[in-house]
Amino acid sequence: MDASPLPAATPPPPPRPPSTSPDAGSPTGHAPAGPGPYAPPHTPPYARRRPAHGPLRFAAPAATLAAVVCAFGYVATVDPNEPGHYPVCPLFRLTGLLCPGCGGLRSAHAFATGDFTTALGDNALATAGYVLFAAFWALWLVRTARRQPLRMSVPPRWWWGIGAVALVFSVVRNLPFGTALAP
Repeated sequence: MDASPLPAATPPPPPRPPSTSPDAGSPTGHAPAGPGPYAPPHTPPYARRRPAHGPLRFAAPAATLAAVVCAFGYVATVDPNEPGHYPVCPLFRLTGLLCPGCGGLRSAHAFATGDFTTALGDNALATAGYVLFAAFWALWLVRTARRQPLRMSVPPRWWWGIGAVALVFSVVRNLPFGTALAP
């Protein structure tokens, strides 16, 4: 048996007096992130943030659109069909096999210049991605205008499905009967 004395118990800290400021109780000076005395427990976390007011709330969708427009503008002016402007796909260079992204720059060039049939012929998967991005961006803009948060949670099975589609697309475009999908 151990005969050592038990350590003395420390008394609990005295209760804090109630404050009128919601930020006063936090050691950092900010309101706590989770439900607590400052927000009803049923309030979701995204509803506690203050949305930006006026045109500032459109900054993220506008910056994203500006970046995409600049990228497509560059690809539209610097033609990837002319050799020497862009690097060759490393998988294609080493093995001669087309990856799911092969032909994507040529597809983007054709898409940016308005030749949609050539864009589909160069890389149908990338062209579908451009259209999906445009739909996502439009949804983002509408939800921002309505002051609603954009909550996107993609279940893992969707990511596995996207990967499976990309894999099947890669395999089929490298087979003799899939030459229509090759750039």
